[in-house]
Amino acid sequence: MGDWIGLAFFVLFLVIVLFAIRMLANPRPRTSEEFEKNAVDNPTAIGAFMNALHEVTDPSATKAKEVRMQMKEGRFQKKKREGKSGGNAGTERHGDAETSESEI
Repeated sequence: MGDWIGLAFFVLFLVIVLFAIRMLANPRPRTSEEFEKNAVDNPTAIGAFMNALHEVTDPSATKAKEVRMQMKEGRFQKKKREGKSGGNAGTERHGDAETSESEI
C-alpha cells in the first residue's frame, strides 16, 4: 500500500511540474507600447555589449555623450573661477596691503 502512495505522489508531482512548465512557456500578451517601453528600459546583454564596443572603437561618441550630459546639467564650456580668482586675488590683495603699509 505504501508503494502505491509513493507512486501516486511522484505522478502528481510530475503532472504539476509539467503544468507549471507549460504555463511558463506561454508568454503573456502585451501591447506594442509595453513592448517599446520594456525595450528602452531593459537593454539586452548583446545590446549593452554593442554599446560598450561602440564606445571603445569610437572615442568621439564618448565625448559627444559627455558633452550632452554637460549641456543637460548647464555647465558646458563654463570656465572655473576657482584657480583664477581664488589664488591670484588673495596674493594681489595681500601684496597691495603690504605696499600700502610700507608706504605709510
